[in-house]
Amino acid sequence: MAEHPHAALVRKGYEAFQRGDMDTLRGLMTGDATHHVPGSHPLSGDFKGVDSIFDGYYGRLFSETGGSFRVELLNVFVDGRGHAVSVHRFTADRGDKHIDESGGIVFRIVGDKITDLDECVEDIEKGNAFWS
Repeated sequence: MAEHPHAALVRKGYEAFQRGDMDTLRGLMTGDATHHVPGSHPLSGDFKGVDSIFDGYYGRLFSETGGSFRVELLNVFVDGRGHAVSVHRFTADRGDKHIDESGGIVFRIVGDKITDLDECVEDIEKGNAFWS
């Protein structure tokens, strides 16, 4: 049985992110996509538009961690109505801090493009401490 197109889209996005292939990843999103990041730290908030997502958030994930940020996709669930939910594990080092956490993203997909990403984390306070 073939994988649902929304699950395949999310999987392709994770693969591109992990490779650092931002051109491919950018092509999977609408120009006005929004990535919502939980917490109360310098990287949390709403990043609206692909330039804001890539420069304001993804670029900072890599720069703040000296390129050590890694994410492993564990599973993708779909509802067949434009939503997909990923479950992943992420690790990073920042100065003398290390994080190893589970999280996920709720994706809104219209047509074949991602329009909205709502990130969820296992422990918000742990994330706040790591990124602050």
